[in-house]
Amino acid sequence: MEVSLVRCEDYSREPLLKAIRQGLEPVGGIGRFVKPGERILLKPNLLSAKPAHRAVTTHPNIVWAMIKLVEEAGGIPLVGDSPGLGSTLKVAKACGVMDVVGQTSAELLQIKNAVKVDNPRGRRFKRFEVAEELLTVDGVINLPKLKTHAQMLLTMGVKNIFGCVPGKRKAQWHLQAGTDLEYFSQMMLDLHDYIKPRLTVMDAIISMEGNGPSSGDPVRTGFVAISPSALALDTVCASIVGKDVLQVPILKTAHTQGLEDVRQEKIRILGEKPERFKPHKFSFPPLINVDFAYFLPSPLKRVVKSALTSRPVIEHRRCTLCGVCVDVCPPKIMRKEDRIHIDYDGCIRCYCCQEVCPEEAIEAKQGWLKRLLSGSS
Repeated sequence: MEVSLVRCEDYSREPLLKAIRQGLEPVGGIGRFVKPGERILLKPNLLSAKPAHRAVTTHPNIVWAMIKLVEEAGGIPLVGDSPGLGSTLKVAKACGVMDVVGQTSAELLQIKNAVKVDNPRGRRFKRFEVAEELLTVDGVINLPKLKTHAQMLLTMGVKNIFGCVPGKRKAQWHLQAGTDLEYFSQMMLDLHDYIKPRLTVMDAIISMEGNGPSSGDPVRTGFVAISPSALALDTVCASIVGKDVLQVPILKTAHTQGLEDVRQEKIRILGEKPERFKPHKFSFPPLINVDFAYFLPSPLKRVVKSALTSRPVIEHRRCTLCGVCVDVCPPKIMRKEDRIHIDYDGCIRCYCCQEVCPEEAIEAKQGWLKRLLSGSS
């Protein structure tokens, strides 16, 4: 499987379009993935209503470049995602994607309705509720953003497809999975296999490190990654920021199943060498499997989990008591009083609260014993 890497210093439109076109050539060009007359959904990461410079969403000029390329191939471009908070239109306006849509022939596809679909190829999950709007397109081109993720360590190509699940149905999946990262990862893999994006083009020009996926820090990584396989692309990009396949839950699950697209020896890297993009420093949120103490007696398990596992922590000085986190919490273990309170015994560590907090007042923090052992504060 091929992964093409192309250097991009910034988001200037014409140089970016040229670079992506150049990166597409080794994998067959845009004509391999788009045929004349086809309706093609460009699926960026539109997590929340933040400006583009915050690196929370796929940059609008990546979307612009892909609209142009779909048009060149004779396709009909549509742009859509189901945000973690707010409507597609609200988020698209805030991050600049709506401006791009207005300047081109593209249409914004607002993902609102859900439809049940069969997934006979799924290893575990044979049925999904996905956006009804997906049934109106001929193909999907995946446009993720390279970011850290408090639950899954990194959000890249495969994880970005979760945005094809509408609104609150995402919370239902989090609740079903609970703290089982393997279960959640398998769901992601089966969903990705159902959607089958034709192409993944990842924005890794300015990525996000630290407290991702919504409250982290922008960091320059300077490239765009392109591949027909999101799994192969994710494998290469994880290695660029210093993570092995077995350290990233989705990739680890794929590796356990023997999927070839996560095996480095099966991946041909085209274009630039990955070493050129390795950052001097790339910080990650704490990620500790909260099921590791399963075999312990319940009272001891509670103490050990509290001391070692990461958890969402409210920074009350920044919190405005808007209550968005309380509304979005899948297991409903947050309550709003004089301040926001979290029942950590019931917390499934999905970090939905952190993803949607408009004030960036929620952070994933390590347990006190883990901090002591690692020497961090």
